[in-house]
Amino acid sequence: MTPAAEPDEAASPRRLAQDAARVILDAAGLDRVDIALVLGSGWGGAADVLGETVAELPAGEVPGFAASGVPGHSGTLRVVRFAAGADGSPRHALVLGARTHFYEGRGVRAVAHGVRCAAAAGAHTVVLTNGCGGLDPEWAPGTPVLISDHLNLTAASPLEGATFVDLTDLYSSRLRRAARAIDPTLAEGVYLQMRGPHYETPAEVRMARTLGADLVGMSTALEAIAAREAGLEILGLSLVTNLAAGISPTPLAHDDVVAAGRAAAPRLAGLLAEIVRTIA
Repeated sequence: MTPAAEPDEAASPRRLAQDAARVILDAAGLDRVDIALVLGSGWGGAADVLGETVAELPAGEVPGFAASGVPGHSGTLRVVRFAAGADGSPRHALVLGARTHFYEGRGVRAVAHGVRCAAAAGAHTVVLTNGCGGLDPEWAPGTPVLISDHLNLTAASPLEGATFVDLTDLYSSRLRRAARAIDPTLAEGVYLQMRGPHYETPAEVRMARTLGADLVGMSTALEAIAAREAGLEILGLSLVTNLAAGISPTPLAHDDVVAAGRAAAPRLAGLLAEIVRTIA
């Protein structure tokens, strides 16, 4: 008996990811990439110091992607060649500077498209970065923090139908150890994703602390779930760009988030590039 065809709607995210991967790989002249980076606020400079850009595409020219409307995000997709391993052998990173946030209203499929594209392009690992609010007053703006786990308060999932995926050790303990071997001062924390685009109220921040969160933001968790389902190993890194509402003595503003990211960018770029060379 011939197996039933997969429903079109369920198959379309995979097909779209494959189409996007093919466009990117053709532009780079490659069969596959080794690792993917999703660059959030403050992390964009990592691609420049990691290695040689062999292809760069505006996001709007690649199936499923759209130009970023969020300040602090580049809106381009790049393939970067770099040396890794003890022998310095060449590796290739897909650098996604065109993250779609859930609050943009394009749906959760669009949010997950980047990591699905990375998996379709052959990546075995993805590094998810973000700028976020910190709940620990000792983490000043500019502090990088490893994500050890997350709380998804978006009331959504990138998985559809009876797709049951284990999220134990979602943020790889092996990769976190590798990152701390490079910078032993890196702290760890639980990241909580809200839907946004508004910042959290002081009451919501108190709730987040009660639930066990150390960081709050508007990205990453949905991407991580999709990345796990796609078979990727995940490293998460947050940049504390501001103290969260009720902890910060001043009102929150996106300009301040961008400014904190710019101030921390040189250190973050070097740190992330070194981590990527180690884990690729």
